[in-house]
Amino acid sequence: MPADETSSPGTPAHAAYDAVVVGGGHNGLVAAAYLARAGQSVLVLERLGSTGGAAVSTRPFEGIDARLSRYSYLVSLLPQKIVRELGLDFAVRKRTVSSYTPAVRGGRPTGLLVGGEGTRESFAALTGDDREFEAWQRFYGMTGRVAERVFPTLTEPLPARDDLRARVDDADAWRMLFEEPIGVAVEENFADGLVRGVVLTDALIGTFADAHDPSLLQNRCFLYHVIGNSTGDWDVPVGGMGALTDALAGAARAAGAEIRVLHEATRIETDGTHAEVTVRSPDGEHVIGARRVLVNASPQALAALLGEDPPVPPEGAQLKVNMLLTRLPGLRDHSVDPRRAFAGTFHIAEGYEQLATAYREAAAGRLPGAPPSEIYCHSLTDPSILGPGLAARGYQTLTLFGLHTPARLFTADNEATRATLLEATLAELDAHLEEPIAECLALDADGRPCIEAKTPLDLERDLRLPGGHIFHQDLSFPYATEETGRWGVETDRANVLLCGAGAVRGGGVSGVPGHNAALAALGR
Repeated sequence: MPADETSSPGTPAHAAYDAVVVGGGHNGLVAAAYLARAGQSVLVLERLGSTGGAAVSTRPFEGIDARLSRYSYLVSLLPQKIVRELGLDFAVRKRTVSSYTPAVRGGRPTGLLVGGEGTRESFAALTGDDREFEAWQRFYGMTGRVAERVFPTLTEPLPARDDLRARVDDADAWRMLFEEPIGVAVEENFADGLVRGVVLTDALIGTFADAHDPSLLQNRCFLYHVIGNSTGDWDVPVGGMGALTDALAGAARAAGAEIRVLHEATRIETDGTHAEVTVRSPDGEHVIGARRVLVNASPQALAALLGEDPPVPPEGAQLKVNMLLTRLPGLRDHSVDPRRAFAGTFHIAEGYEQLATAYREAAAGRLPGAPPSEIYCHSLTDPSILGPGLAARGYQTLTLFGLHTPARLFTADNEATRATLLEATLAELDAHLEEPIAECLALDADGRPCIEAKTPLDLERDLRLPGGHIFHQDLSFPYATEETGRWGVETDRANVLLCGAGAVRGGGVSGVPGHNAALAALGR
């Protein structure tokens, strides 16, 4: 059921509720659905004209029937437990290939194809023998065992650090993932620079860090990218990401929750047992009472609502590009079919040294000379996102996610820097194609190429992501510290909970903070 059919801009039905959820993104909708199913009266306030937040499907190109996952785009961290318990009509599809990384060796185009038949042979052709493939099997066997033990804890009360370590029950794995910079493990286990880079990319998605950063920020990012649903698989949402938030909105409404769009919460006042939420809507400003408030927004937004000093602002570091093609381009590496190469994650300029160089350049205030990025063709896995006419004519979608482009690089001139970076990023891709990607772009109804790019500053403007940070703030290890509560969603106000990506164990399209905040609100 489309989000705009499950929501209304009309005045809330009551003056007070058991729970008011501020923000109708996917985590807020998860929380609302759980609370309403538990018999609570629930009101969801969404400032935009529809629910979904960053997890939406839209038709970004004028007159073109293609529904792209405009912001968030793949699913791994959403527990099947949530899908099952909320009875969601939502499915994902496995990609037939994990990744393809083009390269040039000995002056000839080649590449590394991972996943499915031919993986061992691809490693051997690239590296000369089976040693890197066997190292890959051992390393991801280790991360798979960690995933099986850690992922189920995400929807449980936060474990103590020592308890999680005991649950992992592998001293080497704990050292590599939780104690030493991930660069140490990458260099210990792999010799080939291209293979090392492919491994490291999972530590850098939406995260600006070096492989050897002593903060272990890159380790936290890596962990969340390899534990999803106990496998680490990243799947394509059938119908686009908006299919999930549409299903969640429907589940929340079916359970009795009210969803009011064009209703922006502007202030929360609370004495710890009763709260009042000031709301701005098309009908004016009014106050809604609540026993508790769940905030599906950033920690910065939470502080503003409470009238507190905001935390140190985070910094996003990615370029997001959406494209629609009339056809997939051919590859200079003729050993692989483009439909296989683009079916998984297509890595560009992500060799180990290339990533290190790009980080150093960006940290020094310069755009990377060879911008690293990865590309996804969702329509190969889920053609339903294309209108029947487009699919029949061979059209395909492409999503590009660029790394190591922190918000600071765009502050002087966002528009000009965006254009420069986009040109350089596509040039890196073109180096591995038989024809420029620009020649494959479809045209919209006005004759413009079907391509849009979003910098961190654009995401901050469009979605209020602080600093354009896709996780709202730097990720945390999934265990308790002195600052966390029982569930990792608690604040210093007893009846105000943070259910957005900035909660402990937040980040990504997971619903975990929404689930955990609902259980905390219910006293579980």
